[in-house]
Amino acid sequence: MRYGYWMPVFGGWLRNVPDEGMAATWEYARDLAIGAEAWGYDLSLIAELNLNDIKGVETPALDAWSTAAALAAVTKTTELMVAVRPNFHHPALFAKAAANTDRISGGRLALNVVSSWWADEAKQYGLQFDQHDDRYARTSEWLKVVEGLWSEDRFTFDGAFYRTEEAICAPKPAHHPVIYAGGESDKAKAMITEQCDAYVMHGDPADAIRPKIADMRARRDALGKPSMQYGMAAYAIVRDSEAEARRELERITTVSELPAGYANFDQWLSGTQLERELKVQEYSVSNRGLRPNLVGTPEQLRERVEEYEAAGLDLLLLQMSPQAEEMERFAAQVMGTV
Repeated sequence: MRYGYWMPVFGGWLRNVPDEGMAATWEYARDLAIGAEAWGYDLSLIAELNLNDIKGVETPALDAWSTAAALAAVTKTTELMVAVRPNFHHPALFAKAAANTDRISGGRLALNVVSSWWADEAKQYGLQFDQHDDRYARTSEWLKVVEGLWSEDRFTFDGAFYRTEEAICAPKPAHHPVIYAGGESDKAKAMITEQCDAYVMHGDPADAIRPKIADMRARRDALGKPSMQYGMAAYAIVRDSEAEARRELERITTVSELPAGYANFDQWLSGTQLERELKVQEYSVSNRGLRPNLVGTPEQLRERVEEYEAAGLDLLLLQMSPQAEEMERFAAQVMGTV
């Protein structure tokens, strides 16, 4: 299993705990990234939202791509999996900037391509917001332009959303960045199977993840393409006893009143095609992070990780709170790298 972590660009992951002791600052991001390498983590996922989805839109949120470029210069081994939303980035200009970031990192850049769900954010910034199926049509074209500029000396493209004419991207990336993407609709899965290298999922029990991986493998095999990587989001709590872990779980999931960001959560639910309805209590942790049940003793968590490996999962994308302290504890007690 590879272990990744979400960079806390929003100042935390708990919507109903205002202060988690990890400010949305460059200094915290830098120190966490350097510490994570020492603790043995493989990857950092850097989310991209201009508004703070976790703590409320009035609170700070770090920009993903300038943060990624800065982290590329102060880290040595971490794969930097940076989210990008096609309707927020012109693909030709993005290809140039991302190639440079990859070179700064020495070939450690990866993309997490996200088809936008937050209509109010796009409206606030004066950007196009597509309906569900059109999002994936745009993403498909966007990826073709980026790939073309990274692979050809001059690239011409004439599509429904984008045009280029003899466009140049030089220098090219130091390596070909891995393209991650997620989605649960048939449109999303078809696009990902055809154009991406890795499939990332919201949190779910191993028995729910197994058929999803089997489905994507079958789709991939039908196209004669090489195998993909498979990742999943999860929130982790490790303690010396199960009772301690359950007390911490109760603390973070007790929602006495709906916080400032609830309207954004409600909008996200209405704009996606999730297979099961989320409970309001799950609102406290994003990306269905509690469903994998990585809550318990080190031995219990290692057993659950083994279940996911048996289901075909390659990568865990972990959220914890407070991130630095809990990541170091998880590395020592579960990963065994500290």
